[in-house]
Amino acid sequence: MAVEEKWKANQEKVAFMKQFPGLLGSWEALVGKSIETVIMLKGKQGAAAIVFSDGTFTVAPPMATEPYELGETLSVARTFLEPKHQTAYVEHDRLVKKDRDALKSARVEKILGAIENNVQQIPELKDRLKELVKEWK
Repeated sequence: MAVEEKWKANQEKVAFMKQFPGLLGSWEALVGKSIETVIMLKGKQGAAAIVFSDGTFTVAPPMATEPYELGETLSVARTFLEPKHQTAYVEHDRLVKKDRDALKSARVEKILGAIENNVQQIPELKDRLKELVKEWK
């Protein structure tokens, strides 16, 4: 019985915490807020309590952003960030293009390698490639 009571007491506590006054539940709710303080949490590496000047608060995960998240952020927030970071966006655009070009070259190399490695074992591959080249001209 004590185990059940402990479980129920914990459930009640958790339900209350999730409804605690001032707890913000969406990123949109942070718009226009001023941060009063950021307090690092002990329980999870890099997590923090963020308290806003109006008494609202939230808990944020670590700021160990994954590259795909950062890339999307730089893209979707460009209109807000670029005026303050123009030089960085010029460099970012250069590196994005370089990466895209390298990906294209790698794909070409991989395709050509596959053809070269298989043309001896699959003779009809050579004929099919010739047909494709004629179609593309």
